[in-house]
Amino acid sequence: MKTAELRNKQLHELNSELISLLKTQFILKMQLATQQLSNTNQLRLIRKDIARVKTIITQKYNDHDR
Repeated sequence: MKTAELRNKQLHELNSELISLLKTQFILKMQLATQQLSNTNQLRLIRKDIARVKTIITQKYNDHDR
């Protein structure tokens, strides 16, 4: 997911994207625990996407307060 795409979204869209990423992360963690996950790199990518979305949400929230 590109940062530029995220910056164009509204806060409610970013929040729904974050929820979706957290659900995906949970599913991947369960697959890893049951040894069904073949590509463990997916977890790292999802974790980075979650951090990216949280950062943009924080930036938008702080810009909104000014």
